[in-house]
Amino acid sequence: MNRLLSRLVLLVAVGCALLPAAAMARKITVKLATLAPKNTVFHRILKEMGNEWKELSGGEVEVKIFAGGVAGDDADVVRKMRLGTVSAALLTAAGVSTIDKAVHAAAVPMMFKDWAEFDYVFEKLQPDLEKVYEEKGFVVLNWVDAGMVRFYTKEKGTTAEDLAKMKLFVWAGQEESLKLWKSAGFNPVPLPSTEISTALQTGLITALPSTSQATSLMGWYEQLGYMIDVDWAPLVGGTVITKETWEKIDPALRPKLLESARKAGQRLKAEARPADAANVKAMVARGLQVVTPDAETRKAWQARAEKSYPDIRGTYAPAEFFDLALKYRADFRKLGKFTDGADE
Repeated sequence: MNRLLSRLVLLVAVGCALLPAAAMARKITVKLATLAPKNTVFHRILKEMGNEWKELSGGEVEVKIFAGGVAGDDADVVRKMRLGTVSAALLTAAGVSTIDKAVHAAAVPMMFKDWAEFDYVFEKLQPDLEKVYEEKGFVVLNWVDAGMVRFYTKEKGTTAEDLAKMKLFVWAGQEESLKLWKSAGFNPVPLPSTEISTALQTGLITALPSTSQATSLMGWYEQLGYMIDVDWAPLVGGTVITKETWEKIDPALRPKLLESARKAGQRLKAEARPADAANVKAMVARGLQVVTPDAETRKAWQARAEKSYPDIRGTYAPAEFFDLALKYRADFRKLGKFTDGADE
């Protein structure tokens, strides 16, 4: 009996040894959700990343993309990630902030004068941000931005006071943001982003903070006649994967996949930022009117934004990260004075 058992064990061991390596490997399907519609630059680059992951892993890791918001709004997607029905997502800051609000330190209204300043600050913040999200059970694969948020409106407006008379879309579930808008005298209407088109058609909202790319791609400009040409804040986001899913992947593969994801994020930024002016030009050709505030009005916008900073600190953005962002911004501006003598 013992001899028979030994032979069976030996046969099983030999059989396993003869199986192809691919058959022995545990295949992992990463279900990745995004609000970005199919055939956009975001969808295309995510697909390219998925193909690269499959190639790098020898077919062990497959990425399935659920585009166009079919998995729900960002908040819905994060909830599904926690439940395990979605593995990963390309999220806006509104989605990332449902995990932790630290990302909001990089999206404070009118904090950065240009992309160079933003990039410097964000690069400094990045290690601490990623540590926070890992502690919450998510691995950041890359950080992206989709251009500057401006205000698109149904009625012509130039000043913050004009905007305050309109029904302004804000992301549902962002209670701190909702309170800040209300306390500043605005009329915010909280909705899932998947309901923006319907809300514009019905008049439930009459003003929309958005990027030119999203406004153009989603056709929202057809319901909105004007754009106030004030850079409000960068639309920051990132691709995240649950730590549980990430740790199922062979540890030897993870650095390669992470590098692939980082490169995908760089390609997204490289394409999204330069497209901003082209998107605005295309919408203008279709009837959008750009309202350009004069210097005094711009100063008033800046002053109104900065007046909200004490309320933003510790609520919308954690105090620690808000302070770090200001510190790194100050460092960059000092560096600017040293290198080119520019006044600030």
